Amino acid sequence: MAFSNLTFVFAFLPISLLLYYIVPKKAKNAVLVLLGLVFFSWGRPEYLILLLCSILFSYFSGLAISNQQEHPVRAKLILISAVVFHLLILGFYKYYDFLVQNINQIFGTAFTTPKLPLPIGISFFTFSLLSYLFDVYRQKAPALKNPLDFAVFVTFFPKLVSGPIVKYEDMYAQIEERTVTKQSFGDGCRLFLIGLGKKVLLANTLGATFNTLYALPTDSLSGASAWLGAICYSLMLYFDFSGYSDMAIGLSKLFGFSFAQNFNYPYMSNSITDFWRRWHISLGAWFRDYVYIPLGGSRVKTWKIIRNLLIVWALTGIWHGANWTFVVWGMYYGLLLVMEKFVLKKVLDKVPNVLRHILTLLLVLIGWVFFFSDSLQIAITWLGRMFFVGPFLDATAKYAFGSCWLLLLVGIFASTPLGANIGSNLYRSKSKVPVAVCSILFFAAILLLSIAGMTNDTYSSFLYFQF
Repeated sequence: MAFSNLTFVFAFLPISLLLYYIVPKKAKNAVLVLLGLVFFSWGRPEYLILLLCSILFSYFSGLAISNQQEHPVRAKLILISAVVFHLLILGFYKYYDFLVQNINQIFGTAFTTPKLPLPIGISFFTFSLLSYLFDVYRQKAPALKNPLDFAVFVTFFPKLVSGPIVKYEDMYAQIEERTVTKQSFGDGCRLFLIGLGKKVLLANTLGATFNTLYALPTDSLSGASAWLGAICYSLMLYFDFSGYSDMAIGLSKLFGFSFAQNFNYPYMSNSITDFWRRWHISLGAWFRDYVYIPLGGSRVKTWKIIRNLLIVWALTGIWHGANWTFVVWGMYYGLLLVMEKFVLKKVLDKVPNVLRHILTLLLVLIGWVFFFSDSLQIAITWLGRMFFVGPFLDATAKYAFGSCWLLLLVGIFASTPLGANIGSNLYRSKSKVPVAVCSILFFAAILLLSIAGMTNDTYSSFLYFQF
């Protein structure tokens, strides 16, 4: 089930809120666990057993680590065993087929693999479980004694299948004690509607143009079509995932939880470093806290910092998918960051911000081509078309641009903080009644247009569900 689904908006969510608010405080966590399990198993209940087994294993592993804090070697062995267990499960479902295919290509073998559908959100709930184990081991937060409370941390449905990746230490205190105020409820509703609009009105419609262009044979793709496709994908991915994050954070507020933002206008960045401080912030924080810093972070010799960056970005690429395009995408960013921090730092510091911003957008756009391509050959051909290999303008590009130019302008505007700044300034103005009326009309329009979009079959699942 996805948030941008009529069943979710008009059935699952109202019933969930009703159940949560009418039960006594002691039963609220039980309701959240039940809702999370129903949400996860909707349409694919066979993986519910996998999720429950992972929860039980991590719960007892966390207790064992906590009980062995006075024996660091034992605690570390338990931690390593639990981490290996989760990585093996993740590796089997997500990378087993990819590994076998590459073995067959290298050695000329003909091994076959079972065609198992990927458990939805397995990367996200696996990273949540690993966060719990790491934080308990490092004594950032105590192990949860109540298995129901632990299940809330893992199965809380707004973040279960596509993030944000909330670290255990950041959610621990809210599991047992939280409140919903009028302010937080209103903020949650506004965030949810903004996210819904991003997904249905922008991501889905921009995605239609991209999908049309991507379906074309790459050898017949014009330069203008390649550029338009890459730009549409960049905006589509941003509105798709930031929309999901807004909806998830907004839904969390409706149940009393407060999570940090996951996107902060990344296309306003003037460096690759700045871009990754703004894009998928929770994933970056996870790799920083649990991989980069344990490797030594930036407090080691230069060659070790470079090693640490390359390891983190290789893992980031692999995390996103079982394809060489993701590996290349991750290493591409690792090398860009190394160049930015150690090779070109003094030169880039002298470049005007406007030019740095344009260069950053260009490099990010190139990266997205690897990200959306099904193979390295497609990515290289697509990039070749972008950089003037073959005809630049054709009838297909003119038609595609003519059908989406207005949406592109809206998307570019919405990817900047201008709209939010205008809204904030109006909210702080003295004319409270007109502003309140305009606000109600604005969000009502988003809801009605989104409903129309979902009803007219423009719905598509969130892109990050595949990860």
